[in-house]
Parts: sequence; structure tokens; C-alpha cells
Amino acid sequence: MKIKDGFVLRSIAGTHVVVPTGDNCLNFNGMITLNDSAAFLWRVLQEGSDVEGMTKALLGEYEVDEETARSCSESFLKKLVEAKCVE
Repeated sequence: MKIKDGFVLRSIAGTHVVVPTGDNCLNFNGMITLNDSAAFLWRVLQEGSDVEGMTKALLGEYEVDEETARSCSESFLKKLVEAKCVE
């Protein structure tokens, strides 16, 4: 999966936010606020990845066990699918 074009991650006053651009502004009202690990996963998805790749990336970046990393990856990806931010 990969982040759809038209969604950008910005850091504003120390807060990570995803905002729609272009035509996405018509269909997506608002913005998404991310914590540091979610912003990290967003960047991983910008390059294209799956749950397995996201899990490995979290394990390499944070001190977390595999079960937690997988659970976080699955949960984050599910939310992005529901928000129609990935393709």
C-alpha cells in the first residue's frame, strides 16, 4: 500500500498533521493528527509498504516487541484505509 497523492504530512508547532491537497480537499474535510510513531509509519507508507514492512520498520526504529509493532501497524493502516488515504 502507499499513501495517495494529495495528502501531505506537515509538522506544525511540534505536532504532526496530515492535510489534504487538491481535489482531496473536496472529499476530505479536516486533517489527521499523528503522534511520532504514526508519523514515522506515514513516511514508511509514502515509499510503499505493507503490514510486514511497517512492522519491521517499527522494530528497527523503536524498542518495541514484534506483537506490539504488528498490532500498531495493523491498526494504523486500518484507520488510513477507512479515511481513504492509501491506495
